[in-house]
This record gives sequence, structure tokens and C-alpha cells, in this order.
Amino acid sequence: MTPSRSVHSPVDPRGPRFAAWVTTVVLVVVLVTGSAALLAAQALVFALGAFAGLQWHPYSLLYRRLVAPRLAPPTEREDPKPVRFSQGMGFAFAAIGVLGYATGFTALGMTVTALALAAAFLNAAFGYCLGCEIYLRLPARLRSRGASQISDTSNTERGAAA
Repeated sequence: MTPSRSVHSPVDPRGPRFAAWVTTVVLVVVLVTGSAALLAAQALVFALGAFAGLQWHPYSLLYRRLVAPRLAPPTEREDPKPVRFSQGMGFAFAAIGVLGYATGFTALGMTVTALALAAAFLNAAFGYCLGCEIYLRLPARLRSRGASQISDTSNTERGAAA
């Protein structure tokens, strides 16, 4: 996907997983150093992915330019909406963490950073996107108007349509 493509273009699922590895490293460094500035930078990265679109996400750009050309084409693609929702959740946690670190509530900063780290690591190591799963389990009326319907397979697995 190039930056000029639509924010609704399907994404190579290996890209978000690559981004989760980079995010994992960044969040580990934040926890070790207690750096509110680094966490603020990560919050900006999350914000770009969530609000501007995955095509503008810095780690996505790295993946597309440096990693993807060395790999075989993806065998499948996925809907970007759950991934963008997940980035929005990451942004919320990082923003709260920045506030915690910046105001002296270090325990709050560490706690929400550790929670974001756990979610990033689940995606990086196991391909389990916690934010994506939350998105898919939200009733349709709570998702954005432009959200696509959950596939019939997902509805069957959940037992009923939202």
C-alpha cells in the first residue's frame, strides 16, 4: 500500500505485526528509562495510524520500504479498520501514560505503558491483535458508520450478528 491509497485499502497483515515488534521495543525502553518524551513520540505514532491512516504510520512506512520488498507478496490482506481502532487504543494508553509520567504519577505511567506493551507483544509474538479483537466484538452500532460488517464467519463464531 502506498501513501496515496485509500485509508480503507486492505493491508498486508505482516505490516501491523512488524509495527507491533517495533512498538514492543519502544515501550520496553520507555519502561526502563521512564521517558515521557519517548512515550509521547510513540503516542504520536499511534495517533498517525489511528487518525491519519495506516498508510501514514511511520512503522508501516518502514515495513513497506525496507521489509516488504524482500518478502513474497502477501497471500491474504485484512481490513484496516480493526487495526486503526487498535492504534487508537494504543494512543489512548500512551497519552494517559505520558500524563502519568509528566505529572509525577509514575505508577500510572508505568502501568498503562505495561498494558500497552502486553498488547503489542501479543500481536508481535503471537499475531493476536487485542485491539482488533475488541473492535470485532463491539456491537455494530458502537463502531464508526463507515465500518464494514463482520464477516459471516465471525458472526457464526459469535453465535449471532451484532
